[in-house]
Amino acid sequence: MKVSKVFIPYGGYWCTPFVRWQGSFSNLNAVAFAGEGGARFLKERKIDPSVFTSVALGMTIPQKTCFFGGPWIAALIGAPGITGPMYSQACATGARALTSSALEVETGLNQAILVITADRCSNAPHLFYPNPTGPGGKGDAEDWMWDNFSADPVAKNAMIQTAENVAKESGITKEQQDEMVLLRFAQYQDALKDDRAFQQRYMVSPIEVKDASGRKVLATVKGDEGIFPTTKEGLAKLKPTLEGGSVTFGGQTFPADGNAGIIVTTRERAKELSRNPKIEVQFLAAGTARAKKGFMAQAVVPAAKKALENSGISVSDVGSIKTHNPFAVNDIYFYREMGVKPESMNRYGSSLIYGHPQGPTGTRLMIEMVEELAIKGGGYGLFSGCAAGDTAMACVLRVS
Repeated sequence: MKVSKVFIPYGGYWCTPFVRWQGSFSNLNAVAFAGEGGARFLKERKIDPSVFTSVALGMTIPQKTCFFGGPWIAALIGAPGITGPMYSQACATGARALTSSALEVETGLNQAILVITADRCSNAPHLFYPNPTGPGGKGDAEDWMWDNFSADPVAKNAMIQTAENVAKESGITKEQQDEMVLLRFAQYQDALKDDRAFQQRYMVSPIEVKDASGRKVLATVKGDEGIFPTTKEGLAKLKPTLEGGSVTFGGQTFPADGNAGIIVTTRERAKELSRNPKIEVQFLAAGTARAKKGFMAQAVVPAAKKALENSGISVSDVGSIKTHNPFAVNDIYFYREMGVKPESMNRYGSSLIYGHPQGPTGTRLMIEMVEELAIKGGGYGLFSGCAAGDTAMACVLRVS
């Protein structure tokens, strides 16, 4: 997919801190919380919600009343007269919501869309499906998070097994994974320098978490919460999670809670809404792919290659690469196959370190990619991230 008329206002996006599941955000309804985040962003940027012709809500984990999706989130941000779709594509939801919204702008269906991605991995629903034909009328049950992370209905394996499959086939050792984690942890520290100066460019904080009455403040969240201090010695002591494997708890991400949003619009409107009209952010292309069964980490490479081909550039033209890396294996496989240096990827942080709320994960990574390119003076950015079902989605942006 390639487009030419789609732009993102510089600064036309936000992200909350990401909080490890069962942390400070664990009891916040993801949609209501995202509505608060979006309304706060619009107020702080002095953007009138009436500018939007549509909204797009991306989420993967059911929340109470999420049946009302787009219309609900639109009302929460102060735009009760518009509506829009919901998107759900596992960990690729952020890229999917952005890409589909870009197509609406490209074709003229809409002129300005606020893409909001939100998920709460904490306290995910325990679902009961009625089954009158079951023994004694017994129904079927599903734990949304645990069951789906543990069993792909097609590949018949858990998420972690896909990383082990790729590691074994590609000869990726535990020691190499440890080295990758240390590099990604060090890169994240750059985002925390000077009182989190990099994150302050896009993150809404501090966030006060209140009780059900809305009066008592239970916690104040200033930045990402629940990140493990990482050392070479500490990683060396960890044993593989699966017997005979190579992936440890240190070599994989953790579920998290949070939300993020991006404005997708025309060039003219992007200039009007930009924090700096001299900086132009253009959405160029996207690509999707599916790896063989049980090899999810491999899908990021063909997805990235398709997005680059659709945008008419090569990986050597790219100034910033961000990946959703639920496992260190992902990035090792990516840099080997794409012929790039590992340190050229995921500057300022990645989901391997700061967590994975699913829907907003790719959204935050693309926001960070824009800001990195703005600091560098412009260039092309490539995002690629894997998703459940051995799939992946990639996007190419250009900052001028």
